[in-house]
Amino acid sequence: MTRICNKCQFENKDEYDFCAKCGNPLVDGLQPKQVYVYTGQQPQINKKAVFISYIVTIFLSWGGVIFGLLTKNTSMSVFAFFGFFMPFYLLQAPVKELKMHGIIQLIISAVGVGLSFYIMLN
Repeated sequence: MTRICNKCQFENKDEYDFCAKCGNPLVDGLQPKQVYVYTGQQPQINKKAVFISYIVTIFLSWGGVIFGLLTKNTSMSVFAFFGFFMPFYLLQAPVKELKMHGIIQLIISAVGVGLSFYIMLN
């Protein structure tokens, strides 16, 4: 037996309590506990968090250059490898805009690590 939705006239399976097409309750007096409506829009991006991620990436990836120049200790230049953590994290994000920021931060990190190696080898 099937249940016909009063709202959209869609035929649902007998074990359904809500319409598979419109979500209307098929049983009188039944109300959903939570309703999630997918609008197809991308989630809002926290601009402050993106800004902080740039600061962290620059600090970590260019920190090896700064420590290498200030302390004349070449082993501190290896510190720059930590700058790759944030860009690789952002590259895995499902949001296209965050992936773009991840690519930009990856370029910033690569330049910082390259300069750190230059300092370390010279």
